[in-house]
Amino acid sequence: MSEAPTDPDLLYVGTYTEGGRSEGGGIFLVRMVRRSGELLRVGSVNAGPNPSFLAIHATGGGRMLYAVNELEQYNGRPTGAVSAFAIEPATGALTRLNEQPSEGGAPCFVSVDGRGRVALVANYAGGSVAMLPIQANGALGPAAQVVRHTGTGPNAERQEAPHAHCILPDSSNRYALAADLGADRVFVYRLDLDGKSLRHTEGGDAVMRPGAGPRHIAFHPTLPLVFVANELDSTVATLRFDAERGTLSVIATRSTLPDGWTGTNYPADIHVAASGRTVYVSNRGHNSIAVFSLAASTGALALDQVVSTEGDWPRNFSLHPSGKWLLVANQRSNSIVVFGLDPGTGRLTPTRQRISVPSPVCVRFLLEH
Repeated sequence: MSEAPTDPDLLYVGTYTEGGRSEGGGIFLVRMVRRSGELLRVGSVNAGPNPSFLAIHATGGGRMLYAVNELEQYNGRPTGAVSAFAIEPATGALTRLNEQPSEGGAPCFVSVDGRGRVALVANYAGGSVAMLPIQANGALGPAAQVVRHTGTGPNAERQEAPHAHCILPDSSNRYALAADLGADRVFVYRLDLDGKSLRHTEGGDAVMRPGAGPRHIAFHPTLPLVFVANELDSTVATLRFDAERGTLSVIATRSTLPDGWTGTNYPADIHVAASGRTVYVSNRGHNSIAVFSLAASTGALALDQVVSTEGDWPRNFSLHPSGKWLLVANQRSNSIVVFGLDPGTGRLTPTRQRISVPSPVCVRFLLEH
């Protein structure tokens, strides 16, 4: 492996390792053959227990990878952890730098602000979001701030307390939005990098439909729109984001399922094509990717296609930087499956390309689009 660090065809797979599923490595390094979509497993690293969700960011010291360790107990405390790795430029191999407590149970999401100064973590069981400073060498400092959410929802089993499920900075790097499945709310925070703090924007949150269970969010690349995958009612919501005032407002919701299907389903991941014309959502249970076209003039979504993921429990998925492939991680069937993507229409076409990875959760290309 002699490729340069700008190789877009290297990807990392975060997994669950509990129950002997790790095969000796928690994060897998995979190479994709761009012309055919073929996937090749080229290595793995022991990243601690349950390195489920990943974020990659370029800093002055090179490219770094951050992984949550999705635990409810860590070093005898009710918290999970976040691990930092340096990415070796020539091979993509990972070298552990350090780890820090996430200061909340079951961290399930990590992102990095646009300037690479802080990591933002969502603690599902802790119902909190945390900000961890990133040091000059890419290692993590202890959490500078932890914000505990409040709120509940009508689903007594899943919404008895707050459950933060994701936190993402916006493109201006002035705000961070956090979806909370338990509170039926998308929280808006002002991102203060100098003060290393998240400041809640009063009156800015999006209050979702009761029982929706917002899980993951995605920003439109050019329009002031945010899309939310709602896990508990199988919908995608379109929100308008006023970046001047720091406020979100719900515009519309659409089902992620075909008409007439009534089985149990839990949407998981959501991404917007770089073109801004297509929104993708994974359906766990229906085991599919829902493909929505987006009307640029109105922001309205239309369900164009629902494609089987050819596996069980499609957790997360990723778009290849070229915009020509979509890779989906089928957690329960231990597979990553490749789909061809038409950049013009956004529609997906099954391929024969797939690879076996134990309990895959998150797929990240070294260079995201």
